[in-house]
Amino acid sequence: MVRVRRLALLAAATLALAACGGGGGAGGGEPGGGGAAVPLEDQTLTISNWDAYTPEGLIEAFEQETGVDVTLTLHTTNEDIVGKIQAAGGKGFDLVFVSGNYLQTLIDQGFVAELDHDLIPNLANLYPEANELGYDPGNRYSVPYTWGTTGICYRSDLVEEEPTSWTVFHDPPEELKGKMTMLGTNPWLLEPALRSLGSSLNTTDPAEIEAATEWTIEAKANLKGFDDTTFYSELVAGNAWLVQAWDGWCNYGIAEDPNIRFVVPEEGSDLWTDTMVVLAASENKEAAHAFIDFVLRPENGKAVAELVYYKVPNRAAMEQLDPALIERFPNLGMSPSELLEQEALRDPGEAISLWTDAAAQIKAA
Repeated sequence: MVRVRRLALLAAATLALAACGGGGGAGGGEPGGGGAAVPLEDQTLTISNWDAYTPEGLIEAFEQETGVDVTLTLHTTNEDIVGKIQAAGGKGFDLVFVSGNYLQTLIDQGFVAELDHDLIPNLANLYPEANELGYDPGNRYSVPYTWGTTGICYRSDLVEEEPTSWTVFHDPPEELKGKMTMLGTNPWLLEPALRSLGSSLNTTDPAEIEAATEWTIEAKANLKGFDDTTFYSELVAGNAWLVQAWDGWCNYGIAEDPNIRFVVPEEGSDLWTDTMVVLAASENKEAAHAFIDFVLRPENGKAVAELVYYKVPNRAAMEQLDPALIERFPNLGMSPSELLEQEALRDPGEAISLWTDAAAQIKAA
């Protein structure tokens, strides 16, 4: 998904990175590959992730336990990392973090390795629902890292009634005009319109996209603007009263002002997932699998959730979260079944040009 991670966090999570419970494993060689085995400790890893999305100390603990030397690079958006992979012909990285709705393109272009589940025993820690994600059934090519949804984030002390519908952006009460923002990147740019009009978030129908484009242009007149990066701080400052927001980013606002609330509109929303993917060109696939397995340990998944305020699909990790954290950030308590009620985002394929054209029309209007 198109997502720019916050550049500064309120606090870094403290990791309990115990060297127990399914380490990197013994032996060497690449999963499913032939040739001479390379001992795990002689392998290296180049990982690309979003900024502030890796718990402090996680990589160092993995290096100490396995002997694998890890280089972490950063990307800003899904388009950024996909473009880098394509430009390099799939080389240059061993493991990348990418959103599920971008995965199919990478698979179709031959850049993604099929995973060896025998090397990731901690997959057993995932919720069963985490194996039912439409972009990669059975997690053949990816392992989910975080997941969540999108909704309305608002100041309950400034907004008189709880917003329950996406139509608030199109037909707001007078006091909200000029006090709202919507996300400015696809697929979220068209989400309020598509949900309000009863269309799929994954539509490839030109007529539905055109109708959603017109709806969004009309809604634009009511907005303070489109904002993907500062909307939660604008809520905290009182410059915005109601915004379209990813659940975790709304939590960043709640952390600073408990008057901020998050609600999934009655028309429904999306299910997004950020995943870990091993590239086909990697010469260090065993190390990449070992890192994924390390991340899936309960204490490490817990550290991810505590760092980014997003739900993780790791049941063992979520069960370790302090109940006080969920009380403070209620959307962390959404169950997997509740998440799966939302529409999973998928790659639009060749119809991406329709979505790109729609965004250009809206921004130019």
